[in-house]
Amino acid sequence: MTSRQRLAIDAWTTVDPEREAHGIRSRQMRAGPRLGKRAVDLALACPILALSSPLMLMAYILIRLTSRGPALIRQTRIGQHERPFAMFKFRTMRLDADDTALRRMNILELAGNTDPGTSDGAFKPDADPRVTKVGRLLRRFSVDELPQLFNVLSGEMSLVGPRPSLPWEVKLYTPAQRMRHACLPGMTGLWQVSGRNRLPMPQMLRLDLVYARSWSLSLDLWILCRTPGAVLFDRTVR
Repeated sequence: MTSRQRLAIDAWTTVDPEREAHGIRSRQMRAGPRLGKRAVDLALACPILALSSPLMLMAYILIRLTSRGPALIRQTRIGQHERPFAMFKFRTMRLDADDTALRRMNILELAGNTDPGTSDGAFKPDADPRVTKVGRLLRRFSVDELPQLFNVLSGEMSLVGPRPSLPWEVKLYTPAQRMRHACLPGMTGLWQVSGRNRLPMPQMLRLDLVYARSWSLSLDLWILCRTPGAVLFDRTVR
């Protein structure tokens, strides 16, 4: 990663979303870099999928044995250019889960509330009753996200990029924040290695804009190298 990219990332708390969005509009990724990013995705996703297959099989069995419902689910997410797609994910919640509390928290975050009101400062409901015991373990180590490797192989996602948003979340974004959809959504990203659930949604969205504005293969590789540490040592994931 270049020094210029480091400065951009270090300054993310003061990013002007409107200015970043303008920079994204004026910086279209050419065919060469797009192909390079796709080549990296395929070169890494295939061996990761092969190596993680036993872990995914174990997760599948544990989910089926401990809770009612399918182990593998498809969620509608918003992808590049705001095209919806079906994202694969291991189920970590009860079938009758209600997301009202999470929606309320996200609305407050986007309105400027910087106090999550949780015990550990995470912007996720405390002791979320929707999450199963096995689901909490899978989330802790991001095992629930491994099926997204199939989305990467199909070209709907990248290994690195903005977090794939839910349709109701996108309706809350400003026009500038929606410029994050200029990129393919990713399994990991700047938000993942910069705090994850400790970041309120507006700051996460700013990081996505910084990524879209500053993208390079070296930045992707830097994020990928930092992701295992973020997954293993971040204690605020629920």
